[in-house]
Amino acid sequence: MVAAVKFSSGANLEHWPERIDLAAAFRWAARLNLHEAVANHFSLAVNADGTQFLMNPNQVHFDRIRASNLILLDANDRETLNAPNAPDPTAWGLHGSIHRRCPHARCLMHVHSIFATVLASLADSNLPPIDQNTATFFNRYVIDDGFGGLAFEDEGERCAELMRDPKKKVVILGNHGVLVTGDSVADTFNRLFYFERAAETYIRALQTGRELRVLSDEIAEKTAREIETYPEQADRHFAELKAILDEDGADYAS
Repeated sequence: MVAAVKFSSGANLEHWPERIDLAAAFRWAARLNLHEAVANHFSLAVNADGTQFLMNPNQVHFDRIRASNLILLDANDRETLNAPNAPDPTAWGLHGSIHRRCPHARCLMHVHSIFATVLASLADSNLPPIDQNTATFFNRYVIDDGFGGLAFEDEGERCAELMRDPKKKVVILGNHGVLVTGDSVADTFNRLFYFERAAETYIRALQTGRELRVLSDEIAEKTAREIETYPEQADRHFAELKAILDEDGADYAS
């Protein structure tokens, strides 16, 4: 029988505001059905070079994660998986590698959400700009065509190499899912939300069997830049999500 995870609480823990934000993101990922059982992982760098980061505990459902039970890891600690409170080994392989090699990727969110995974399963996983949401990601994603199985450390190192360009904030993981990065939890969750919506729009458009109305490269790039500079959109969105959790009495911030 698997022992139940014991949750503690205490705002005296390090990086408490960051913990609250990350816990809120897990709760909303569950509410929006972006999660997959007790798999998938989010992480947030908390030091200047990005090598120390918060991440979800091993195989705890997103809807039960609290600020206090997020684990603090060091990407340079090769003994991490031997520690008593070790993370999931695939989470460590993917997130540890990226935080070690890509300091610009402050927050990482990896999910197998339905529409992003459908997109990742197509022979051509490109996302054409057919509306405002899909145009948001024009020239701002990379496609990983080299899926090599579960994301243990070698696979994580390979994925990290794809993320060298800070402009490419989404990795469509072929045959796998999606990995989204950002400067903060709010920035990253907002991008994850809109990428899933964009993928859904595209997949449903394909299902009609009719010709797509694709934007020109010029308009798609213009739209993407306008959205990138739209004032406070991600922060306002995430603040509203936290407010809803608070109104519902959710215990994420404990």
